[in-house]
Amino acid sequence: MTVINHFISGVETAGNGTDTKPVYNPATGAVTGELRLANRDDLDSTVAIAKKASETWGDVSLAKRTAVLFKFRELVASHVDELAALITAEHGKVLSDAKGEIGRGLEVIEFACGIPTLLKGEYSDQASTGIDVFSFREPVGVVAGITPFNFPVMVPLWMAPMAIATGNAFILKPSHRVPSAAMLLAKLFKEAGLPDGVFQVLHGDREVVSGLLTHPDIDAISFVGSTPVAKHINEVGTAHGKRVQALGGAKNHAIILPDADLDNAADHVAAAAFGSAGQRCMAISVAVAVGDAADLLVKKVEERALAIKVKNGTEADADMGPVISPESKAFITKTVTEAEQAGAAMVVDGRDLVVPGHEEGFWVGPTVIDHVQTEMCAYTEEIFGPVLVVVRVEDLDEGIKLINANPYGNGTAIFTSSGAAARKFQRSVDVGMIGINVPLPVPVAYYSFGGWKASLFGDKHIYGPEGVSFYTRGKVITSRWPEANHASGASYNFPSN
Repeated sequence: MTVINHFISGVETAGNGTDTKPVYNPATGAVTGELRLANRDDLDSTVAIAKKASETWGDVSLAKRTAVLFKFRELVASHVDELAALITAEHGKVLSDAKGEIGRGLEVIEFACGIPTLLKGEYSDQASTGIDVFSFREPVGVVAGITPFNFPVMVPLWMAPMAIATGNAFILKPSHRVPSAAMLLAKLFKEAGLPDGVFQVLHGDREVVSGLLTHPDIDAISFVGSTPVAKHINEVGTAHGKRVQALGGAKNHAIILPDADLDNAADHVAAAAFGSAGQRCMAISVAVAVGDAADLLVKKVEERALAIKVKNGTEADADMGPVISPESKAFITKTVTEAEQAGAAMVVDGRDLVVPGHEEGFWVGPTVIDHVQTEMCAYTEEIFGPVLVVVRVEDLDEGIKLINANPYGNGTAIFTSSGAAARKFQRSVDVGMIGINVPLPVPVAYYSFGGWKASLFGDKHIYGPEGVSFYTRGKVITSRWPEANHASGASYNFPSN
């Protein structure tokens, strides 16, 4: 069994905390590691190290920061196989999906490598007689990132490269279910030449999270997770004077119009619903079938769901792995059962899936439920599993109203061959990220990721231009250099030109 420690001030350390948590392989149900949890002394010392490191790292030239990031990018790219193996072992997603996650993280590192351009300020010559005005952005100081289990590499890379490129020190608190990839990232940062204390990994439970939210030397918090926790993070963090970006949950809808290529739509809806066992905040969990499209779409999705190979993610032909925990499996099966009892039609039922040779794993097969009503728990809950519910509507307007009435606003998609319908949809839905014939509209790194409504707390999206803004604060300088033999022109009146 592997013992997983913290990474503090450039070294792996057990810390002072005595509590531990088991780490599981979801495909086998076996305990594979013992994770050490930090106590308050560990937290305080880690933050103190980060604060001291931020004071020097923020003064390092952009050229030197960029050199470290370029080296880090190359190291991550050369360790894709090792990182993917760690992800699959602790999360359960198939290796190809794990590698795809790392690829999206690399995009953000590459964007952060352009930080000299991204931090360019503005200058106004002779704004008033003999006076110039200019602006620039400075790092906020110490940033904490609290990340979820479903993307052990990608989400930390959405945060840390941006925070570090802009001159901050970063403390990562990863999910206790998937801790090992974070430790490898820390070692790669060190190998890339990042000074000790600028990137640290601290494992912990609610005590550590609470400490990060209230510690006076933490300046900003980045969080990705469920909506209730995101709301709490935002409320507590801002009450203690911290800048907060807290990304919450989702209930992502895909509208399928009768004029869509239904084979294409079914391919992509199935992949978006069941990829990574549905454990993505951008997964399509609701298919909104419009009019005559419904019956044929459901049949096509059923065929694809039944063909999915659910196996240990290390197997070459695996399409989908297990869910993350026994608790997750129990919640998913309970929610599906309640929908069935409420009158929904079971099209594909994955509740009793058994994978030969892995009987103790946390398995739920692809599940499709038709004729779901909006008051059913399968619609109202964020299931976070391989469950696609089908809601039938008469037309596009009814579908848009359905989406806008939902409390979440993370991602949505439309499948159609009509440009007019697509344009109406993109302008009418109250959702932050929209796909047109694209099921998972995760923005590329030079845009920013974030939803609306109960999917985002705080006013800044993650990575991209808004990530630069979040991890920095602006200064505006008004400057005059009068000649020595001139009168000062000082006045008790409010200054003007």
